[in-house]
Amino acid sequence: MLDDSYFMKQALNEAKQAFDKDEVPIGAVVVCNNRIIARAHNLTETLNDVTAHAEMQAITAAANVLGGKYLNECTLYVTVEPCSMCAGALGWAQLQRVVYGSGDNRRGYTQFSTKVLHPKTEVNYGILADECGALMKSFFEKKR
Repeated sequence: MLDDSYFMKQALNEAKQAFDKDEVPIGAVVVCNNRIIARAHNLTETLNDVTAHAEMQAITAAANVLGGKYLNECTLYVTVEPCSMCAGALGWAQLQRVVYGSGDNRRGYTQFSTKVLHPKTEVNYGILADECGALMKSFFEKKR
């Protein structure tokens, strides 16, 4: 059985790909039955699309793999706390679990409402938080 740290490292690999593309370095993976079924990272600059967040890309890819819109047997691992838009989409997709690395005290969904996720969704956070946060910090220091 693989653990949360293993899957968060996979999400971090996605975030590093975003970093290399000069995208905000957030990565995500969707896991079902202990297997990664979707990988994604931010593509907002590449696609010129403000909705192309890692979580949104991962939800779409996972739904396509499973052939349905509900991901109620899946876990999403994402390097940074989802924003309100992404949390809303995660709620509609009815994820079983959401696991995020570093919190976002400016735009994270918990700053606005924790009720946006599906009531049965379990949330865990702080997994590899230092590594996830350091990548974001490095990206924005490079921008300034």
